[in-house]
Amino acid sequence: MTSYLIFTLTIGGIYALLALSLNLVWGSAGMVNLGLAGLFGVGAYASALATGAGAPVLIGWAVAALAGVIAGLIVNFATLKLRDDYLAIVTLGFAEVVRLVALNERWLTKGADGISGIHAPFKGALGPAGFNLAYLALVTAVVIVVWLLLNRLDASPYGRTLKAIREDQELARFAGKPVLRFKFQAFALSAAIAALAGALYAHYQSYVSPDHVQPLLTIYIFLGLTAGGVGRPAGAVFGGYAVVLFIEATRFAAEVVPGLQPVQVAAIREMLIGAALIVLLHIRPQGLLPETHPKAPRS
Repeated sequence: MTSYLIFTLTIGGIYALLALSLNLVWGSAGMVNLGLAGLFGVGAYASALATGAGAPVLIGWAVAALAGVIAGLIVNFATLKLRDDYLAIVTLGFAEVVRLVALNERWLTKGADGISGIHAPFKGALGPAGFNLAYLALVTAVVIVVWLLLNRLDASPYGRTLKAIREDQELARFAGKPVLRFKFQAFALSAAIAALAGALYAHYQSYVSPDHVQPLLTIYIFLGLTAGGVGRPAGAVFGGYAVVLFIEATRFAAEVVPGLQPVQVAAIREMLIGAALIVLLHIRPQGLLPETHPKAPRS
């Protein structure tokens, strides 16, 4: 039971990183990114390939973040002259392209078999139990650092400019703000965080495959951020952990009903997750930790 709890909290931390990534680009800058799973996959494969070629794990994580930045800039550049809603369509297509490349380019990704034997830091020295605890501490530390940085960014003039762009980018442009530059920077940083989450996942599981680049991952992160509170880093962290804990809780709830096939159990779990979100948004439409607006200074 302890190992299962440690596993759940570790995956919760990775989901919290993805939620922080989404909150930066959607909650702060107002850009809908439906390609989180693709960026997650880019980071996972980039780190797996880098460390498989002999690079240290830290270098692999840096390569993953850099690959995420490059992928994010390419996607954002593709929508430069399009309306903002096209960004959602392009990012969704990007995620599917990443999945198909991972599935078909066997020379690089080993196709549907995936890449196994990815180096897991600490495992050789600490053993399985020690590795799980150490990796949980590592992921938690990364979540705290990223949360602190984004929380600071959110309260800074830069963060306030992003939210001004979210509310009315034409007005922000009229006020002299370089809207496109801010959007590129926010998307690149968001993509780096999502790719880092993918790298952390790959080295924790020691395996990555095209099955890990499914649109359902993006849906879960959107659910978590919506439940936690869009526009607030604390809400993103809370929502990331909450959605994982709830997903795992539905595993036991669905098994209470006897005589069901595994496919039916999976369907019931998805129904429970959707129903819980509907109830939550009915009670707290702004999320459990909604965005706060500082009072205007007195003149």
